[in-house]
Amino acid sequence: MSESSMRPGGEILVRHLMLNGVRRVFMVAGESFLPCIDSLYEHRDEIATVSFRQEGGAAYAAEAHGKLTGETGVCFVTRGPGATNASIGLHTAYQDGTPMILFVGQIGSDTVERDCFQEIDYRRMFGPMTKWVASIDRTDRIPEYVARAFQVARSGRPGPVVLALPEDTLWGKANVADVPPSPRAHPHPAPAEIDRLAHLLEEAERPFMIVGGAGWNDDALAQVRGFAERYDLPVGVSWRRLECFDNRHPNFAGHVGYGMDRKLAQRMEEADLLLAVCTRLDEPTTEGYIHVTSPLPRQRLVHVHPDANELGRVYRSELAVVADPTGFAASVATLSPKARPRWTGAAKAANADYQATLKPGPMPGETNLAEISASLRDRLPNDACITVGAGNFALFPHRFLQFSGPGTQASPINGSMGYGLPAAIAAKLAFPERTVVCYAGDGCFQMTIQELGTAAQNRLGIVVLVFNNGMWGTIRQHQEREYPARVFGLSLTNPDFAALVRAYGGHGETVSRTADFSAAFERAMSFADRESMPALIEVQYDPNGITPDTTLAAVRDAALARATA
Repeated sequence: MSESSMRPGGEILVRHLMLNGVRRVFMVAGESFLPCIDSLYEHRDEIATVSFRQEGGAAYAAEAHGKLTGETGVCFVTRGPGATNASIGLHTAYQDGTPMILFVGQIGSDTVERDCFQEIDYRRMFGPMTKWVASIDRTDRIPEYVARAFQVARSGRPGPVVLALPEDTLWGKANVADVPPSPRAHPHPAPAEIDRLAHLLEEAERPFMIVGGAGWNDDALAQVRGFAERYDLPVGVSWRRLECFDNRHPNFAGHVGYGMDRKLAQRMEEADLLLAVCTRLDEPTTEGYIHVTSPLPRQRLVHVHPDANELGRVYRSELAVVADPTGFAASVATLSPKARPRWTGAAKAANADYQATLKPGPMPGETNLAEISASLRDRLPNDACITVGAGNFALFPHRFLQFSGPGTQASPINGSMGYGLPAAIAAKLAFPERTVVCYAGDGCFQMTIQELGTAAQNRLGIVVLVFNNGMWGTIRQHQEREYPARVFGLSLTNPDFAALVRAYGGHGETVSRTADFSAAFERAMSFADRESMPALIEVQYDPNGITPDTTLAAVRDAALARATA
């Protein structure tokens, strides 16, 4: 074996990223994977490397890249503290079903099990929140492990994989053949299952379809849209998967989950046939397993999911189908009712109820978040990408904005705070020609606030909206509900957010009245487009306006009334 045919471990690994179509990686540099960094430098024209300030931000961005593009997000972090920081992105990818690989620089194999500097057992740590955790302990096995990692991350219910990279593996050399990626399998329903679905629809009187999950593309959505049209089905999207059906379509019934319209919740409860397509019927979507009871739902349930292990896990279904969005959509593309559905008109009625929810109601104070989001709905292009963190502020974009398809919305199903800004960075890098707007609360934003530096360094013209009510709003609502008038530990003393973004070279403004928002947003968009730099608007609002439908005062008064009843 000639020395010239030997390749370093770092080079072998990066070569296999390219073979698997990776165009961008997110990382915080560490000495534990220096050979990979050097190879990324060598291939900087093929793979863009985006350096973040903190590993949690890098992992969030990798997850958002996977969610927005359908590709596998890739993140590199160093051992120990770097890996623990990145775990928040892994948990998000696991609960959200997003394909992602986290590469972790690891101690050398010669010092394992000595509790040496920054040593962590990654299998024990990450096992419950990933699909697979492994350590590549031999340089010549890098191609095998990387190929398997991509296959596991994107198959079935997609999710995260962790590969530890011992120093001796990366610094070592090997003469080994490249392993090209395997073709992606798309499980399809069996013909008998499609026949059974058609029969169940023929028997139904009040069917309702919920679409969600990962792996959707424009073709699959178009085919499912045609299926819904032919059967005149009302269609909802599962919790924080608003991009999975065109919100402007006349069959659209709304966003199913926490804070949903009561008419929508009633429609789902009273359905005699519930068709859940590629989505989990999780706790948020069912509002605590209330509207679809577990394990025996009131509705006849058709559950379609790419992972057989998900079927029957929480609910007993009338028909369980193993299929991904591509396979299911292709199978129902030509399915049509034999006669006019007896529920004809239900989709129109459901859409009318949804349209009514788009009208902003009153809010206390001079700033109305509902009106602000409604104004953005009319202002933003249909292909704009909106990223949203977690908190009660998120109820406003999810209710009053509208989304048209894959790549137009990213938010964490697991309710992980700090997500919006790293996700917006990933979105603008993936879709530089699109408008990208980040929604963040004042508490949510400060969990990854340092990534403003990442946005500025990469000259990304994103617009960040920081909704400032000076408190942890969601917890305040819950505290008032359970322990009324005993507020404790929830106030925030915040910085001047507008001044902070200006310190990074961006544009910042503060708005405290609804009437001033539109002009401020136009200035922010103009700056972001012209300068290719981040712009931020701090929107100050009355903390009493806690949701689109209620106030803190009303929550507290109701709790006090219950306590004295």
